[in-house]
Amino acid sequence: MAKRLRLGVAYDFRNPPESGMSHPELYAAILEQVAWLDGLGLDLVWFTEHHFVDDGYLPSWIPVAAAMAARTKHVRFSCDVCLLPFNHPVRLAEDLAVLDNISGGRVEIGVGMGYAPHEFRGFGLPVPRRVSLTDEGIAVLRRAFTGESFSFEGKRYSFQDVKVTPGYVQPGGPPLWVAAMSQPGALRAARFGANLLPQGPRAQALDPWLAKMKADGRDPADFRVGIIRSCLVSDDRERDWAAVRVAERRRMEIYNRFREAAGGHGGVAGITEADRIPQTWVVGNVEHCVAELTAFIEEYGFTDIVTWAVPPGLRPDEMNASLERFAREVAPRLRARFS
Repeated sequence: MAKRLRLGVAYDFRNPPESGMSHPELYAAILEQVAWLDGLGLDLVWFTEHHFVDDGYLPSWIPVAAAMAARTKHVRFSCDVCLLPFNHPVRLAEDLAVLDNISGGRVEIGVGMGYAPHEFRGFGLPVPRRVSLTDEGIAVLRRAFTGESFSFEGKRYSFQDVKVTPGYVQPGGPPLWVAAMSQPGALRAARFGANLLPQGPRAQALDPWLAKMKADGRDPADFRVGIIRSCLVSDDRERDWAAVRVAERRRMEIYNRFREAAGGHGGVAGITEADRIPQTWVVGNVEHCVAELTAFIEEYGFTDIVTWAVPPGLRPDEMNASLERFAREVAPRLRARFS
């Protein structure tokens, strides 16, 4: 049975000088915005994680999700993605258990390997170690999420008789997502029976997951596939897109630097934006946004889509008009189409 379509917003908390806001002001404004969006009926709030970035890119999403959970009733919290090599899996499992209780079972977890060399240097880790750290980290999370005592012996981690407390609200723990830029990532997600966050070309990041899930006797329709695909709802594109376009260029500049520095690491070498499953902005009136996102969902089978809520350099209130129309006008029509 196909999963119900879920729609929401994503945050990275980047705060370059152009915003004119201090970091505390930005955090406070986004907390207010999320409480408001929760009341408008959106389903999801996702976060991204990066480290040692001058503009304050969010390095730790769970404290933010906990603060938001205390002020919301409906939205579910997750990440695209939590960089698993930099997060001790038992400690992460504990943090997620606390967040699961604070939120009343509204937490999920998306994990990836990371690829930016400066982050690995900052944490004192060799980049090639990221594969084993990720594989073992996922295996440990799976064991921790059972709620039972477990032991684990691997190349990177070794634990004896560990039990995560408090227990999880959600049976089996938070739903697990795995990011994929290339075929190994897609196969990793399938191997662990995880939901998928495809971030590369379809033939590498999505199709291998579908094929492997079916080969293993799992129905992909029982799982979720999610992506960040942003939407600016506007009746005057020329007026409203200009500032967002500048912010979007600013957002992409840092990823391009990360990928250039990564070279052959992370499955990012040789993959251009044109090769990837599209994550470009959809900009236009309600009819246009509904039509574009409908075609996108039908082509790729997405069950979860979030839009960047506050591109870097903009103030949260500058995006409120579009976000309100997305929540009130676009989202209900998409849900009705894919119910």
